[in-house]
Amino acid sequence: PIPPMAATNAVSWRSEGVRHSSNEVFLDVIETINIIVSSSGSVLRSEIIGSVICKSILSGMPELRLGLNDRFNFGNDAARGSSNDIPEMEDVKFHQCVRLNKFDSDKTISFIPPDGSFQLMSYRVNTQLRPIIWADCVIEQRATRLDFAVKARTQLKGRLSANDTKIRIPVLPDVTAPKFDCPKGKAKYNPGEDTVDWTIKNFKAGQEFSLRGSFRLPSIGSEQDRENATKRPLVVEFEVPYCAVSGLQVKFLKVIERSGYQALPWVRYITRSGDYQIRMV
Repeated sequence: PIPPMAATNAVSWRSEGVRHSSNEVFLDVIETINIIVSSSGSVLRSEIIGSVICKSILSGMPELRLGLNDRFNFGNDAARGSSNDIPEMEDVKFHQCVRLNKFDSDKTISFIPPDGSFQLMSYRVNTQLRPIIWADCVIEQRATRLDFAVKARTQLKGRLSANDTKIRIPVLPDVTAPKFDCPKGKAKYNPGEDTVDWTIKNFKAGQEFSLRGSFRLPSIGSEQDRENATKRPLVVEFEVPYCAVSGLQVKFLKVIERSGYQALPWVRYITRSGDYQIRMV
């Protein structure tokens, strides 16, 4: 008879005898911001959706121990009398390889990883965020012409910068003859989406840029379509490397394997836009 798995000390997600010429483990902390900002600048809704992706290139049957900083309440911590000033990490889910009893006792994430890439954990943080990219748009509609002016600035700190920032500015569905004055980045009319897409490759902390543009407007057009178009929000896309906006940090990542090899751990942080809207009305 085949002995039970517990007796063989096997784990269903990892084969015995895995071998790699070099031993490395990579962790990506990826956080996505969902935010809705009112036209007056107040944040109506904001949340962070986070995931920790692990790529394990490790020989043998290693045990990894991952320690996070003490910035959050996890699940039931708030009920145990933790400070209300600390944001709560909700909907925390771990890969099946994580030893949950170890996490419950000392917040160490202890696991024998599958070989290759997998999602180690996911989480959600409901918190009042300061918008990383702020944009403001003024549209002036005349009988046969539409003018607009957009200002955008980053509210990042230090040496951080937002890469591949795209601000989608809604315009009326029947405009023609686009003209842009765009000192920074590139502006492009996207008739399929009825937007002007303003792309800034590298948007550093504290910078502010402007875009001006105009269109010709037919004298006859659907007032309802035009009114609906002006109610659409600005939509912003970006990616900020070296940043986990929640403040989550990896304090340590240890690799323990009975053969005693030295493994190189690598950690990256990335913050991205998700559903990121700035209302114009």
